[in-house]
Amino acid sequence: MSSGSMESSRDLLARLHRIIAACGECDLAATRTRTVPGEGDPDADVMFIGEGPGAHEDAQGRPFCGPAGALLDELLASIDLPRDAVFITNTVKCRPPGNRTPLPTEVDACAGYLRHQVRIVAPKVVATLGGPALRALTGGTHPMASVHGMPVQRRYFTLLPLYHPAAALHKGDLRPALFEDFRRLRECLEGLR
Repeated sequence: MSSGSMESSRDLLARLHRIIAACGECDLAATRTRTVPGEGDPDADVMFIGEGPGAHEDAQGRPFCGPAGALLDELLASIDLPRDAVFITNTVKCRPPGNRTPLPTEVDACAGYLRHQVRIVAPKVVATLGGPALRALTGGTHPMASVHGMPVQRRYFTLLPLYHPAAALHKGDLRPALFEDFRRLRECLEGLR
C-alpha cells in the first residue's frame, strides 16, 4: 500500500497489538509473562471472545492454545471452519493470577482494546465464550443456560453467546450443547451470506 492509502486491517491490528504489549493500565501487567492480544484473520466473518488468557496462553502469547483451545479447534472442525479463518481474542489481554475471573477494573482497562479489535475486524458474528465475556460485551447478567446458542442482532454484528470450551472440559454434559451451538453458528453464517 502506498503511504497515502488507508492501512489494512492486518496493519491496524498489528499496531494495536504493539500498544497492548506495552500496556500497564491495570495490575495484571505486573504478573503477566506475555500479553495475549488475539490472533486470526483480520477480516474474519467470526470473532470469538473469551474471558482471559490461561497459563498456556500466558506462556505462548496466543489465545486458546491449551486444553480449551484444543476443544475450540475440534468445535471449529465440526462445522468445517478453519481456525485461521476466524479471529480469537479475550476480554482481558493478560492472564489473571490463578486463572480467576477478571475483575471489573481489569475488564474496563482492556475494554477499549476489545472495541478497537471489533471495529477493525468488523465481523459478521461475534461469539462470546462464557458468561464473563458476554457480560463484558453487553453488560447483561443473563445466565448462560438461558441464552447460549441464541443469536441476537446488534447494530453492526450478530451476537451469539456460547458456553466456554473450558466449561465443557469441567462439565462433560455441556459438550453436546456446545457442539449444537456451533451448528447454530454455521447456520448463522450461512444466513448472513
